[in-house]
Amino acid sequence: SSRLSPLYLLPPQVSQALTRFFSSSARHGFQNRVAEKQKLFQEKNDLPVHLKGGTTDHFLYRLTMVVTLGGTAYSLYCLGWASFPHKK
Repeated sequence: SSRLSPLYLLPPQVSQALTRFFSSSARHGFQNRVAEKQKLFQEKNDLPVHLKGGTTDHFLYRLTMVVTLGGTAYSLYCLGWASFPHKK
């Protein structure tokens, strides 16, 4: 018969060192900077919100635009190539 053994139903044992590592490491790794970010994004400087982060945001915005326009141009090229008959 197909009975499950009682050992299969027990929860897995986790070592105490591993538990201590995960429970205490998150507190020391990061500093709460929410107030700084709120001040940055709420100040009136006539910049759109997607560019208020500085140089990194400008770079990511330009990269996104290049990839988007490049992909659009390539898809139009492929559509044009596929819409005309090819000689065999």
